[in-house]
Formats: sequence, C-alpha cells, structure tokens
Amino acid sequence: MLYTVKEISEFAKVSVKTLHHYHKIGLLLPCKVSEAGYRLYGKKELERLQQILFYRELDFPLKEIKKILDGEPDRLSILSDQKKLLLSRIQRMEQLVETIDESIRCTMKGESMDKKEMFKGFNSEEEWAEALTEQNQYLKEKYNYDLLENNPIDVQSMNKSALEAKRFIDGMADALKNGLKFDDKKVQLLISQHIHFLNHHGYVTKASDFAAQARFFLNDDFHRNMLESQQTGLSYYICIAAEVYASKSRLVNKLSLTQIGEE
Repeated sequence: MLYTVKEISEFAKVSVKTLHHYHKIGLLLPCKVSEAGYRLYGKKELERLQQILFYRELDFPLKEIKKILDGEPDRLSILSDQKKLLLSRIQRMEQLVETIDESIRCTMKGESMDKKEMFKGFNSEEEWAEALTEQNQYLKEKYNYDLLENNPIDVQSMNKSALEAKRFIDGMADALKNGLKFDDKKVQLLISQHIHFLNHHGYVTKASDFAAQARFFLNDDFHRNMLESQQTGLSYYICIAAEVYASKSRLVNKLSLTQIGEE
C-alpha cells in the first residue's frame, strides 16, 4: 500500500513541510511520484521515517542521520542501537527526577541539600559526547581531527569550561550590542580574564594563540555560524578584539625586555 505526504503527515504526526524538507535533502525519498505529481511512500519509506524520528528524539543532526542510514545497516541493528540510546536517556531522566524529588523534600523540610546530590544526573560523559557530536563530525570530515579522541571527556572540567565560555561569549556579545570598541578596557579585560582562566585550567594559551584561534573561528564556517547565531558580527568582533589584545601584549613584553636590557 502506498501513502501520500498528507496521509503520512497525519498518522506520523510530522508536518508536510518537514517531509518535503527530508525529500529535498535526500533523507527520505518517495518510492514513486504519481502522474498527478503526488509523492508516494511505501513500507520501506515508513520504516526509514520511523528510524529518522527515533534519531531526532535523540537530538541527532539530520546530516548525521542521513550518513548512518545511507550506510545501509540492517533495520534490526539500527533499532537495537536506538533502543540502547533511548534507554540511556531514560536512565538519565530518571536520575534527574530523583534529583528533583530530593530537592523538593529538602525544600519542604527547610534543609540544605548536599551539593553532590543537587547536581546528580546533569552533564554526564554521555551527554557531553552527544552535545559534541555535530562539531566532532564536522572536524573529522573537514580537518581529519577527532575532538573526542584527542580530548577525553572530563565532566567536571568541561562543565567549568562551558560556564566560563558562556560568561565570555555573553560578555563579548553584550559589549558588541552596547557599541563598545574593540580596544575598550572592558572588552580587553574580558579577554584577559578568559585567557587567565584557560591558563589556570590546563589550557596553556598565550595572547597570540588566542588571537589565532579567534581568527580561525572567523574563517571557519561551522564555528563562525555558532558565534553569529548568538549575535551578528560577534565572530569578527572577537577576532579583532583578540588581535588588539595580542598586539598590546607583544608591546608590553617588548618594553619589559628593553628595560631588563638597560638594567
């Protein structure tokens, strides 16, 4: 039996626009097109749509889903893998529910909740690996660099780094919105504090290295789009501000060496 886009949309709870998009990017193709121009889908297409929706529930990007499904694994293997991923997510959700219940209990009794118990279920290694999937896939395809393989996940460290990155990016975005210039003291202080954090948390970063990284983010499509999605012009703003900071640092170092030589 064959089904139209409208029929699939109704029983699969997927919008017609979404199905058209899946067709456009080659993720879900109809088995045939009728003389009247209607896209028609059969059993295999329905099974593939089900697999797509399972992966979407797991927050897989569409490009990654297409790559997995186009690798032609058998349906049983796909379903087995998806079940493992879903069970893992259920386990994390159950842990979060337990954390909420304990938080409610402590709040009702007026007790202070143990800090370790307070954050159970948040940011596990699996969650970090999942969050970095799209970026890691991009780096492997374009630069042959495996982010997860070269940087083993340390949950506590990554949580701290994520908070610092958010503080820095939010601060730079606010500075841009408020019209502060690249060399404004507040902007330069944000960069100085960020580099200081990196240097004291296992990332030995000089001003020139940070400026080079900012230039890379500006020139690289994936990382530029991440910054631009937060604030238009942010990637350029951070790059120039970082280069100004690096230039000032070189000048300070040069003056310091000159003074040492004179002594």
